[in-house]
Amino acid sequence: MKLICSKANLVQGVNIVLKAVPSKTTMSILECILIDATTNEIKFTANDMELGIETKVEGEIISKGTVAIDAKIFSEIVRKLPDNEVSIETDENYRTTITCEKAVFTIAGKSGEDFSYLPVIEKNKFIYLSQFTLKEVIRQTIFSISDSDTNKLMTGELFEVTGNELKVVSLDGHRISIRKIELKDSFDDIKVVVPGKTLNEISKILSGGTEDEVRIFFTSNHIVFEFDSTVVVSRLIEGEYFKINQMLSSDYETKVSINKKEFLNCIDRATLLVKEGDKKPIIINITDGDLELKITSVVGTMPEKRASAMTRLLSKFRPASRSRSTISRPCGCANQSIIFRAVISPISGTAVSSSREAFISASRFPNAAARTFPAFAPTWRMPSA
Repeated sequence: MKLICSKANLVQGVNIVLKAVPSKTTMSILECILIDATTNEIKFTANDMELGIETKVEGEIISKGTVAIDAKIFSEIVRKLPDNEVSIETDENYRTTITCEKAVFTIAGKSGEDFSYLPVIEKNKFIYLSQFTLKEVIRQTIFSISDSDTNKLMTGELFEVTGNELKVVSLDGHRISIRKIELKDSFDDIKVVVPGKTLNEISKILSGGTEDEVRIFFTSNHIVFEFDSTVVVSRLIEGEYFKINQMLSSDYETKVSINKKEFLNCIDRATLLVKEGDKKPIIINITDGDLELKITSVVGTMPEKRASAMTRLLSKFRPASRSRSTISRPCGCANQSIIFRAVISPISGTAVSSSREAFISASRFPNAAARTFPAFAPTWRMPSA
């Protein structure tokens, strides 16, 4: 096999598939990137058996063939090469010579036949949306997944399609994030749980263009993302997702509207008094017409009041958030103001750790909604993000 590509194209292709190379594995072939030039296209593939990525690389094929090259070594070599045309050539023993100007590397390769190719997926059920929308949906929900494998379902996000609406849900036992998207067309009903790792990597690869489309295909065991010249295949998380509707209430006792920029700046000022690793809570005291944010630590104290629009108040309350991100992340929307809706009522479900909860609801777009809700200080809880 022999092919010629520009360094820029090689680096881009390697960086994309490198996200599916496992850091630890007992199968050495999975530590490789497969270079496939058996057709008229150059394809790079990586697969850790849970997540697989294939991308096309622009270049010229002099002679066809395949080879599997150690991903770490290959990526480091490609990044250090001069900015010029790169030649990759293999012999019958899969020894690979990488040449660029006067730089010449010869490394051992492996047979491409031993590599685990991506599974062939039926493409009957699918949806499509813009890359910008998918990237934003992931950004606005991914923080609520759990890092612990104790409950596998909490490490992923629910993708539920009903007619022309896509609902994405994530939770970690302390907070919930829900994002609803209106699709351009109506599709078959779908309900799957996608691993958070997959969505994180997808978000890094997406260009985020409003005119660039991504197609998402669903089966009972896999999900496939197709965009630009890249295909991402991932296993789904098995199991029935939590009954989110039973965890949320529409009977709000208090509704507060406040300027988003002022509120976030206030949080930034408050966290100046918190040392790294310190878990001092931010106290929010809401009264009629005012929202006071206060923090007390060994460094000092900072109370600050902000004007708010209170539409309904049945009882004054004082929730406490455990961190800056608890409040600031749900505010990462396009609106100029954010809305707090608080309710005191028993809420059942795995997602909460107390029977008395307060949660935030923020409307992001006319046809989209995002809600969050977290773990709080004793008795009261303020949605965390």
